[in-house]
Amino acid sequence: MKEKPTREDAWNLFKKFNQSKSLTKHALAVEGVMRFMARKYNEDEEKWGIIGLVHDLDYEKYPEEHCQKAREILEEENWPEDYIRAVMSHGYGIVTDVKPESLLEKVLYTIDELTGLVTTSALVRPSKSVLDIKVKSVKKKWKDKRFAAGIDRSIIEKGAEMLNLELSEVIQDTILGMREVADEIGLKGNPEQS
Repeated sequence: MKEKPTREDAWNLFKKFNQSKSLTKHALAVEGVMRFMARKYNEDEEKWGIIGLVHDLDYEKYPEEHCQKAREILEEENWPEDYIRAVMSHGYGIVTDVKPESLLEKVLYTIDELTGLVTTSALVRPSKSVLDIKVKSVKKKWKDKRFAAGIDRSIIEKGAEMLNLELSEVIQDTILGMREVADEIGLKGNPEQS
């Protein structure tokens, strides 16, 4: 492995362990939001995007060993330790005790679940699109605990706190990041339908 993995390295490795369309779309959504956030904070967009892309690398094949197996795979591929640590940190309090410390880690931790909520919120709209969804629509769905019940809202809240951001801002940033990859994640939909 080179000093830094490339987007192509990350994509090939992700595809080696994942065939699921929904996991692939999730990985691309998280990558899109991470790239958007990196630009917002003047950080390394390539690095943030690559980490977002591979964060669930092991989930399809090893759901019981989520994050632990990712560490093994990334170490075997000689990935830099800070990339591996960031991937581990998104499972903080669920499957790892690696607390998000860097800005990159805090953002990944916060937006991982949130991309799922934005996706499900967009899919129930007539347009089935992320291009016309508003923060208030997502917040309305947020309050309905039966809607997307598998999404742990407390993680998103903890992450927003770690970042010192209002929930609305995190939701807005997540929507904007996902809009940039709307086509790849199947959420371009038909905004004229709304």
